[in-house]
Amino acid sequence: MPIREFIDILSLWALPSIILIILTVALVKKVAIYEAFIEGAKDGAKVSFNIIPYLVAIIVAISMLRASGVIDALALSCSGLLDKIHLPADVLPLAFVRSLSGSAAIGVFSDIVSNNDINSYTSKLAAIMLGCSETTFYVLTVYFGAIGVKKYRYALLTGLSADLIGIIMSIIVARFFFI
Repeated sequence: MPIREFIDILSLWALPSIILIILTVALVKKVAIYEAFIEGAKDGAKVSFNIIPYLVAIIVAISMLRASGVIDALALSCSGLLDKIHLPADVLPLAFVRSLSGSAAIGVFSDIVSNNDINSYTSKLAAIMLGCSETTFYVLTVYFGAIGVKKYRYALLTGLSADLIGIIMSIIVARFFFI
């Protein structure tokens, strides 16, 4: 079986399998599934209320960076290097913004797709990149702020390292599958 066909089958069955495993383990351990879900939803509502100030602050900061053109200027200044490694300059703003905010990253992704064909290499690379990295600063600001964590130096280093690896791997995967 070719690797692409195997990955297609694996991705098709991954999420249903995880859900089935969770439900099976809960039934075996005799966990009240619905009640546990409701308790989790209540806790989620409390966290949502606590993160609103942090969320507003990061959204304002990201909006200011995008509106001022700082992110686009960085992408333009790196375009020569990107041409040498055959990486579209359109995806660079996504790589910068993804660590900061998911909604800003989706906005940049929408711009990339609207400026390129949906089936273009650039759009496919941007889609993979969007899924291969995390909103590190968002997580640190919002969630760590909501629970009062003050010392997050190692979490920041780990998150940014994971983001960089995710971006590099998204480039490798996109080149493997789409070039």
